[in-house]
Amino acid sequence: MSALMPTYKRLPLAFSRGAGAILWDQRGQRYLDGLSGIAVTNLGHCHPAITETIATQSSTLLHTSNLFRIPAQERLAAELTSATGMDSSFFCNSGAEANEAAIKLARRYGHQRGAKIPSIIVLESAFHGRTMGALAATAGHIMQADFEPMLPGFIRVPREDLSALKALTDNTDICAILVEPVQGEGGVRPLAEQYLRELRNLCDQQQWLLMFDEVQSGNGRCGALYAFQRLGVAPDVLTTAKGLGNGFPIGVCLAKGNAAEVLGAGHHGTTFGGSPLACAVASTVINILSSETLWSQADPIRQAILTAFEAELEDASVVTDIRGLGLMIGIETALPTDGLVQRALDRGIIVNVTAGNTIRLLPPLVMSLDEAGELGAGVAQVLNQTTRDTP
Repeated sequence: MSALMPTYKRLPLAFSRGAGAILWDQRGQRYLDGLSGIAVTNLGHCHPAITETIATQSSTLLHTSNLFRIPAQERLAAELTSATGMDSSFFCNSGAEANEAAIKLARRYGHQRGAKIPSIIVLESAFHGRTMGALAATAGHIMQADFEPMLPGFIRVPREDLSALKALTDNTDICAILVEPVQGEGGVRPLAEQYLRELRNLCDQQQWLLMFDEVQSGNGRCGALYAFQRLGVAPDVLTTAKGLGNGFPIGVCLAKGNAAEVLGAGHHGTTFGGSPLACAVASTVINILSSETLWSQADPIRQAILTAFEAELEDASVVTDIRGLGLMIGIETALPTDGLVQRALDRGIIVNVTAGNTIRLLPPLVMSLDEAGELGAGVAQVLNQTTRDTP
């Protein structure tokens, strides 16, 4: 019996080192990383500036607690609010924690407005995390069933259905809308820009908070520092994590305007969130992304992947849709996906399957165009093999 709780169906493979877009296993076998640790290592593995920051900061100060000022936290907060147009920040350790902070913020905002049961609108196919509040906001009874009763106060509506939202405008308990601008676990589905603009207008009219979960889509991945900046619709609350630390755990809930004034002393807290080390790493990430405008590489890498994919694919009919934004790429296939990830590993590429039949690619922003072509061709070869093996 393993000493680990079996909460993951782990593949029988362990990596020993990485550099850029490449990982090597314990036998020295090379793999092209098309997943980035699920949208985490946006700057690639072992980026030298990240390594230097960790070494330098860890030799001086790791932790003091939030009972004291943390200059690295204050610096990172200033960098993030300046880059996003937000006003304030709460630092934590993960995307789920960032969304928990946003949920608490919205509920307190609702109570301030006199709501009896402050309620948040969420979407079908959403994924916001696995902690109890975030899980209640996440779609999918199968994921929730063994952990009921769920936290109340969430109203689920179909994705991009404005009439379903407008039908709720008389509900005085509603205080916020929480959405992913690009749904990741739900099949890599970007929300239409017009729909997001309508959400913004509706929230302004109803005095609801518009909250964007950019845990996966943020930190350069979608062709801007945050996807909302590319899409042209600004939220009142923004959550992110994953790529913010490039592998070091950190999350943040940002807010602006009235939302920035909702939480005060004692309303929320964290022991480890916003440590000197985590914030030093995240500052390095943000400054590399901004100084090198690395997010501008997202579209060229995407195009190189898809060009090679389409050139190598033998039967285009096995692909029912290709969607996404920047380096969030979803390739929906009509083929069975059981064993597809292993077949990709056998070819030396790392991919993921989500929402049943969608191949999800989340490569790093430092991937070369040659590597991007290798990734796209490799995925096509996997589908070609699957086609030949399917009766």
